[in-house]
Amino acid sequence: MSFLQKIKFPTAHTVLFIIAAIVSLLTWIIPAGQYDRLSYDNKTDTLIRASEETSVSFPATQKTLDELAIQIPIEKFKDGAISKPISIPNTYQKLEGQPQGFVGFIQAPLKGIMQSTDIILLVLIIGGLISIVNATKAFEAGIAWLAQKLKGREFILIIMVTTLIALGGTTFGLEEETIAFYPILIPIFLAAKYDALACIASIYIGSSIGTLASTVNPFSTIIASDAAGISWTEGLNGRLIMLLLGLIICIAYIIRYAQRVKKNPKRSLIYNQKEEIENLFSGISSTTTTKLSGKLKLVLFVFSSCFLIMVYGVSQLGWWFLEMTSVFLAGALLIGFITRLNEKQFVNEFISGAKDLLGVAFIIGIARGITVLMEDGQVSDTLLFYASELTSGMHKGLFINVTCLLYSGLTFFIPSSSGMAVLTMPIMSPLADNVGIGREIMVNAYQYGVGLFKFINPTGIILASLALVNVGYDKWLKFVWPLVLLLAILAMVTLTISIYL
Repeated sequence: MSFLQKIKFPTAHTVLFIIAAIVSLLTWIIPAGQYDRLSYDNKTDTLIRASEETSVSFPATQKTLDELAIQIPIEKFKDGAISKPISIPNTYQKLEGQPQGFVGFIQAPLKGIMQSTDIILLVLIIGGLISIVNATKAFEAGIAWLAQKLKGREFILIIMVTTLIALGGTTFGLEEETIAFYPILIPIFLAAKYDALACIASIYIGSSIGTLASTVNPFSTIIASDAAGISWTEGLNGRLIMLLLGLIICIAYIIRYAQRVKKNPKRSLIYNQKEEIENLFSGISSTTTTKLSGKLKLVLFVFSSCFLIMVYGVSQLGWWFLEMTSVFLAGALLIGFITRLNEKQFVNEFISGAKDLLGVAFIIGIARGITVLMEDGQVSDTLLFYASELTSGMHKGLFINVTCLLYSGLTFFIPSSSGMAVLTMPIMSPLADNVGIGREIMVNAYQYGVGLFKFINPTGIILASLALVNVGYDKWLKFVWPLVLLLAILAMVTLTISIYL
């Protein structure tokens, strides 16, 4: 065996530390800089312009916005549609460098973990809930029943999972919450003779294509449209077409791979881990003799209801991580009561399940730490400034496609879709006016660019998802890059056609 063959791709934690080291180095190379920010204070009904050194209040009127070259209705600030500070055009200035040295590098993952306690707590509580349900044997009985019902038509599972999660992505940005689905669905996919990668693809790609072509997602579409000074309904038809075509391509791509694995398991990209992954989920089997009794049906109903309540709460009631986590904790307690688990067994199972997802929780925190490094190094605005300078004056066909690609690159430095919207739209949307393009197309370019990078973004949720089954990031890249290329071509064709219609 050659030296190169002996080299193994590093774990997700190591990949993130390597990226953090590179980002730390970039803060020594990329100049620090910042745009002035504008925010609304509802207590004093004033607009506050903040720079590195000063903070000045102005009357909250449309005239103030016009004078600052911000073409956003003042009502968007007053009704809370724009709640985060936005960038003010033509105010970029270089600042004294804030390079992140060894201390910053070491502290970044710790700061990231501290800033991610809400989602980390959600992941740990979900782990505890899953372990409680496992102890009841409800998953075993349910999976055996489902495997029997889908026999010969297992591809329906891929269509259902990918479509439903894509609908969550396009409506309310379903992303981090999908972590909860992997431990449940992977055994079902294994029972269908697919591999774990097919399951990861159905969940993660479903979420990604949904957020790429967000239709009514308040965390990207609506915020970006508001920050661009237009209604979110503008450009909706283009996003619906992109969602439909993109979803069809994604489902066909996953089914093609999954069916190939089903016919010949050796064609799986993770075939060398087949036994390891099956052992990892050996506690949940489709060959169990456990009957799906009325009590176990009730357990599965309570478990499923937790997710339905979570989706409803997030999309309709404005819930966030505290409320979501509370639902899963309540579900675990209720299932323990229904199945009459004794106190000691309940606590041991719950802690064991939380412990199983501790590595995933650390990945989420470390990934957030990379964002902390970029924020402390003050390089994100500099990259935005140069991106706007690069695209200024381009022909509209070239402009919109380069802008889409630039958004993909910026997503590495600004992984939050809502953060990207409020920081970039006030700067980038006026450029669309200059080349004769509607601002709604700029919003779509932002969404497609951000969405494309999410498929492979190591600072996003993908590494945490892969860590659940010990699948390497290199295997995911090998699997997904042809699909990303297809979707990039589709996005660029769609954008190009839209500006000439």
